[in-house]
Amino acid sequence: MKNAPPRIAIVWRGDREARRAATPQNNRFHRIFEELAAVGLAPEPAVFNEEFADDVLEQLLAVDAVLVWVNPLDNGKTRKILDPLLRKAAEAGRFVSAHPDVILKMGVKEVLYETRHIGWGVDTRLYRTAADLRRAFVPTFLAAGPRVLKQNRGNGGQGIWKVELVGAPAGGATSISVLEAKSGSIVPETIELFDFISRCEAYFTEGGCIVDQPFQSRLPEGMIRCYMSEGRVVGFGHQLIKALVTPPPGSGSQPLQPGPRTMHPASAEPFRALKQKMEEEWTPEMMSALNIEEMALPIIWDADFLYGPPDASGNDTYVLCEINVSSVFAIPDEAPAEIARAMASRLRRSAMRL
Repeated sequence: MKNAPPRIAIVWRGDREARRAATPQNNRFHRIFEELAAVGLAPEPAVFNEEFADDVLEQLLAVDAVLVWVNPLDNGKTRKILDPLLRKAAEAGRFVSAHPDVILKMGVKEVLYETRHIGWGVDTRLYRTAADLRRAFVPTFLAAGPRVLKQNRGNGGQGIWKVELVGAPAGGATSISVLEAKSGSIVPETIELFDFISRCEAYFTEGGCIVDQPFQSRLPEGMIRCYMSEGRVVGFGHQLIKALVTPPPGSGSQPLQPGPRTMHPASAEPFRALKQKMEEEWTPEMMSALNIEEMALPIIWDADFLYGPPDASGNDTYVLCEINVSSVFAIPDEAPAEIARAMASRLRRSAMRL
C-alpha cells in the first residue's frame, strides 16, 4: 500500500509461545506501542530467541525500523546471534536502535576510559590483558585506595567489583576485600590480591577488557539515571542503591535491598544543572570522542551518575559510572512519547536524505 504507515519492529527476548502470543498490549512495552501508533507509525512485536532467529530476521527485513530491548547477558545467553541479524537489517536500509556498532562504542564500560577527559570523568584506567592488570593495577590500587573494577560488557552488576586493601603487603601477599555489585552479593570476601586478579582473567576473553575507577564515597547517597532520547534529556530516576555498599555489622546474611527508583521529569529542578551539562556539553563531547553521528544516537539510552565531591562553590559534581544502551527499561512516564517523537522525526529525516 502506497500510504501504509511505517512499520516499527519492537524486539525483546522470549520463547516460541511468547512470540506466538505477543500483541501490542500484553507486554511491558505497551505504552511505547501506544505512543508510536499515536504519531502515525505501525509498531509490531518481534520476540527474539536464538531458536527462531531466521524468522526474526525475515520480519526485520520487512519493516522500516527496529527498536531493541535485549540485555547483553541474560541467564547465560548473549547477543552473539542477535547482533549479526540487526547488522543485516541495517545494511538492508532499516533503521536500528541501538545499532550493535553504537552499543560497542557507548554501551560498554570502555566508554568510561574513552571519555575520561569529559566533565563526567575521573581517574580511569584500562587493562586489555591479565598481564596489564597485574602490572599496572597493583601500584595504582596500593597508592590510591579503594577502586572499582568493571568488565567491559554486562548488566545487573555482573563483573563489577569494589576492591579494598585489608592489610599491608606481608611476605609477598596482599590481602584485599572484594564485593561484587550483582544482586545477592551480601558481604565482602577476603582474598589474596593476585588470586583475585587470576579470577578476573575470564573478563579478557573474546576481546574483553577491564576498566578501573576510584570508588566514590558518596555512593550511599544514590545513583542518578539520566534518560536520553537521542541528544535530549527525557527524565531522571534517583535510587538509593545497595550494590557495592558494605553491609553494617550485625546485618545478618540477607542482602541489602535497594530503595525504589523515584522518577522525575526532565524539568525537575534538582537535576537542572545535570540536564544542561548532558544536553549542551557532555553528549556532544561524547559523540566527538567516540565518532558517533547525530543520526546514529539511540532513540533511548541512559547515563548512570554517582555524586562526586562538591566543587569549590559547594555544588554537586557527577561521575559517570555506566551508559546503558542495550535494554533501557523502566523509563519515566514522559519517555514513551519522546521515543515516538524521536522515531517519527528520524524516519522523516531519513526519507529526506533519499
